[in-house]
Amino acid sequence: MEKNKVGEFHFVTEPYLLDFRGRVTIPMIGNYLIHVASTHAAERGFGFNDMSERHTAWVLSRLAIEMIEYPAMSEPITLYTWIDEVGRLFTSRCFELADSNGKTFGYARSIWAAIDVETRRPTLLDVAGLSSYITERSCPIEKPGKIAAAESESEGIPYSIKYSDLDINGHLNSIKYMEHLLDLFDLEMFKTKDIKRFEIAYQAEGKYGMELMLHKQEAGSEKYNMAICNEGKAICRAAVTWS
Repeated sequence: MEKNKVGEFHFVTEPYLLDFRGRVTIPMIGNYLIHVASTHAAERGFGFNDMSERHTAWVLSRLAIEMIEYPAMSEPITLYTWIDEVGRLFTSRCFELADSNGKTFGYARSIWAAIDVETRRPTLLDVAGLSSYITERSCPIEKPGKIAAAESESEGIPYSIKYSDLDINGHLNSIKYMEHLLDLFDLEMFKTKDIKRFEIAYQAEGKYGMELMLHKQEAGSEKYNMAICNEGKAICRAAVTWS
């Protein structure tokens, strides 16, 4: 039963998925995480199709990724995922990334909510059903927390949501938020440093044609706070720590 609680998935770092350094990117890791979360849920009866039958859908609320190392081209990745907390409105899911030798090179924590697909309002979770998959497996990174506002101290860069930004629900794709925020950094930063921790909090859904302002503010040694705003109001906040 304990083994059934933890999902195990395997990937290979294909060349077309890597950046100019030949490394997996944080947004690509985000894609891996969302994929295994969806598959793990579907295999246990609470995936996309199961939620659709109840006119509900999963929404990613917060995500924190911490990297120890970055895999290079053609390296196998094993990704483990499990549920560690369940509440009435939110559930917490953890991830561990390991190489072909079983050495851990990253962890992630995420918080998910369920919404009514018509009203877009939060709905109550099946606490009893989801709680049966809770495991005590350790995830030794800090939980996603409150991220300071960046928009008040920075000028911002305009961006309009386009076709390629949209997901299956017709809203700004969760990974596109991450890509647009990381594009605020100069290429030289990526040449000389690695992202140690990336954290994002989604606050509202972006829609096609929406006019956005992207903000970045230095918040300490190698740390930056960021925000994506529409009409002066943040639709997401993020924080990145470099090493």
